[in-house]
Amino acid sequence: MQKNQIMISYGDQSKKMVKELLKEIKVETGLRQNDLIALKPNLINPTKSSQGATTDPEIVAGCIEYFRERGFNNLMIIEGSWVGADTERAFEVCGYKELSQKYDIPLYNLKKDNFIKKSYQQLEIEIAEKALEADYLINFPVLKGHCQTRITCALKNLKGCISDSEKRKFHRHGLHRPIAYLNKLLKQDLIIVDGIYGDLDFEEGGNPVKMNRIIAAQDPVLVDAYAANLMGYSIRDIEYIEIADQIGVGSKDLSSSEIIELNQDRETDITYSSGKIKKLTAKVKAKKACSACYGNLIHALKRIEETGQLDKIAGFIKIGQGYQGEKLFGIGIGSCCSGADGFVKGCPPSARDTLDFLAENYNIRV
Repeated sequence: MQKNQIMISYGDQSKKMVKELLKEIKVETGLRQNDLIALKPNLINPTKSSQGATTDPEIVAGCIEYFRERGFNNLMIIEGSWVGADTERAFEVCGYKELSQKYDIPLYNLKKDNFIKKSYQQLEIEIAEKALEADYLINFPVLKGHCQTRITCALKNLKGCISDSEKRKFHRHGLHRPIAYLNKLLKQDLIIVDGIYGDLDFEEGGNPVKMNRIIAAQDPVLVDAYAANLMGYSIRDIEYIEIADQIGVGSKDLSSSEIIELNQDRETDITYSSGKIKKLTAKVKAKKACSACYGNLIHALKRIEETGQLDKIAGFIKIGQGYQGEKLFGIGIGSCCSGADGFVKGCPPSARDTLDFLAENYNIRV
């Protein structure tokens, strides 16, 4: 896998999808059999992954099986939940205690670890010793919103590798600069993004959007830039992406990236119980829509709602394979709805694509 590549598998069969991605990447190339491989999920709190806050254990299970099948047995799972949350409880509720027992892999609660002070540009950060010991660090963030930084993905997920006192200090410093600096001090070798479910706008979950994808990359700055685009943000909206690019953690340049899609998502019947999401999608008419496409649309509508411009959308927004070949009035989302008066190109179009289309055609500015 090249540093400028982003690889995507669509669907909801997590274990199968991640194995296919790892096989395509040939992740074992260059690794030694006895290398210590650390698996770092996002277990911010003790909630199931379907709530949109935590990493699906099946994704990590697929990674474990892939390595085990190739003779790599020196693996560990590491995490430290956010301040106020019990990591041991998160391990149990999120399915990682069971995972550890099934595959005989140690779980390390980084809140109980020793911490080593590292510094970059006069900012000192306490980093868990176990994270620093790893020969190869695989980061498993969740693609989701965040109440302060707008999105959280690869760069921010390394916060689980610092002490609770350090997490509090990060907030005092405004999060963005310390997040970028942490990634200068602690290198992640591979990112496997859980984009099956991710919360609309809050890191603790509760309003999950079904995005139906797993994303793989080596550059955390590039994958976060891609994640921002998927969720309807410009890169300049996420300050820590800009800083991480400036200090050489990676590249934010999506125009030079290679996006490799291994497949396409399947049509599905999508229902949301969240009142917040139901309100956003009140003007959406879906017919055999794919979760990946619908999920991107929801993030676009959220961005429009934040600016108070949802009422500018007249009529209904059409989405889904059931509209293929039909003449449609109003706005269509994706290639399936090319018969609409105006449609957003792509399969699936990102939230940013949708916002740019609406800005150009319907005077909606975000």
